[in-house]
Amino acid sequence: MGNIYGYVRVSSTDQHEDRQLIAMAEHGVPANCIYMDKQSGKDFARPRYRALIKKLHPGDQLCITSIDRLGRNYEEIQEQWRILTREKKVDILVFDMPLLDTHRDKDLLGTFIADLVLQVLPFVAQSERENIRKRQAEGIAAAKARGVKFGRKKTALTPDFLQAYAQWKGRQISLTEAAKRCGISRAGFYYRVYKYQNYVT
Repeated sequence: MGNIYGYVRVSSTDQHEDRQLIAMAEHGVPANCIYMDKQSGKDFARPRYRALIKKLHPGDQLCITSIDRLGRNYEEIQEQWRILTREKKVDILVFDMPLLDTHRDKDLLGTFIADLVLQVLPFVAQSERENIRKRQAEGIAAAKARGVKFGRKKTALTPDFLQAYAQWKGRQISLTEAAKRCGISRAGFYYRVYKYQNYVT
């Protein structure tokens, strides 16, 4: 198997990528192999996605948390899927949809199932978007009624983290030990590593 890469996308600069980055860490995607765009998924003219495509080689694996992180236009998604899997011969793993794991199911039936899932996705996605909007509106209204304040809690890069990061980076301690010294999970430490390495606090 080749290298493992991750692709993360949020629709705008004020949306948060935390959940996707944590999922990448939990699936063992190296922090320096994660490419992220902060723009709409209406097409594939995204700088980091384009850079990722150039980096991919046959046998590599591309991980995404859900198919809509790849894009919103399902005809274009199907075309990108074909380019990635058949022309570039890259495996794709969609975390929240195990049927879309081309590394595991390389036989004719696996290919047929993946193609079938991609064909019905536009209908499923439209229904899900409507349900999500409805649930979000209901959830926000209920939270406001309870007096909940909305806003992002900043990820703190404490002295403990910086010291543990330096020792982990220098191979003096393991990832598990570094996380333990910071009092956070391995995924939480890994998430902070990504943020730190990309100069985002």
